[in-house]
Amino acid sequence: METRQRTILKSVVWTLIGLFSMGVVGLLFTGSIAVGGGMALVNAIVGFLCYLIYERVWAGIRWGRLI
Repeated sequence: METRQRTILKSVVWTLIGLFSMGVVGLLFTGSIAVGGGMALVNAIVGFLCYLIYERVWAGIRWGRLI
């Protein structure tokens, strides 16, 4: 079983990695730090929420676990 704190920390770290990489991609595609950064920020927020929900759902599913 994974604790909520661990899930949240994993989500934050993953979001920071995604924020950085999406910011670079956004900058390369748009040529604008503001537009690329805005795209990255929206993507990071949506991704964080989706990942957090995904992890908590799977934390409650027993299928495939070795006990």
